[in-house]
Amino acid sequence: MQPRPVDIALIASIEILADRFPELAFSAKGGYAHASIGKEALLAALHVLKHSPDFYIDVLECLTVADDGPSDKPAAGTLQVHYHLHSITKGHKLWLTVVVERDGGTLPSVASIFPTADWHEREAFDLFGLYFDGHPDLRRLLLPADWEGHPLRKDYVQAADYHGQPIAYARADAPPTTPRQWQGAE
Repeated sequence: MQPRPVDIALIASIEILADRFPELAFSAKGGYAHASIGKEALLAALHVLKHSPDFYIDVLECLTVADDGPSDKPAAGTLQVHYHLHSITKGHKLWLTVVVERDGGTLPSVASIFPTADWHEREAFDLFGLYFDGHPDLRRLLLPADWEGHPLRKDYVQAADYHGQPIAYARADAPPTTPRQWQGAE
């Protein structure tokens, strides 16, 4: 099945948005319009995308994070945060990306614009350690409150036990200090 082409009206609207936010970079592929913007302009851009008649972006489908790895690697030291946005009325799909520092980086919470961001941001905090300023209840979502580390970071080292209870690994010979040793990995 071929991906649906990006709507020409959406492309024209994003060009108007780029005039307002000069740092915005734009491309279109795979049925999605892709845009990247600095974290300082994130809230203002999302406000325009939600309330402008050119966009009417009314759904934050999900928020995903990609870890570029520790800063000792080339082109690393950042987290890419992707906001998957959708306009039900217009049928637009937009993937908005913000790059933030991996260690100590924060983003403004967008839960005041898209209420579903509450849980998405909590998940990103829990699994990647990304802080969202102004979040109404930023705490772990999937792991216990006293869990150490953030399991989806590339430098995460699995613990051998949790409160004295051994953590099972898929391979008996896999040392518990091997980073990124996932269950079922060969």
